[in-house]
Amino acid sequence: MSIVMSRDCIQLLKLLNSLKSSRLNNIYSNGLATNIIKKKMRAKLEGDQRNDLLKPLETNGWKLVDDRDAISKTFLFKNFNQAFGFMTRVALLAEKLDHHPEWFNVYNKVQVTLSTHDLNGLSTHDVQMAQFMDKCVSETTDSK
Repeated sequence: MSIVMSRDCIQLLKLLNSLKSSRLNNIYSNGLATNIIKKKMRAKLEGDQRNDLLKPLETNGWKLVDDRDAISKTFLFKNFNQAFGFMTRVALLAEKLDHHPEWFNVYNKVQVTLSTHDLNGLSTHDVQMAQFMDKCVSETTDSK
């Protein structure tokens, strides 16, 4: 059995194949490679760097978790809408960094714990997330 295809069908197949290849390349280069680079750049906080970065956070209400290398803080908002808005803003950064907080929300309260799981401890990503969360809260309370 032989299949006869018109030139139009052949051109369409070539076009679809090239789109598929370029799309796979974009997914690979933008997704997987970026994830690999991000994970390689993460390093566990130690020594003076750890102390220098955690001190301002502790002053701002973040506490070291007793049974693991993590920090935590409880945020209180005016209502559920503000709490959920805060979580949404943080979620956007978390996706961008590929670094997600542990959190628990009931009505106007959001309890957050930060730690870099693949390092089994704190990293600069945790500090960046904590600073961003504090900034979000200060902007929310300033606008009341």
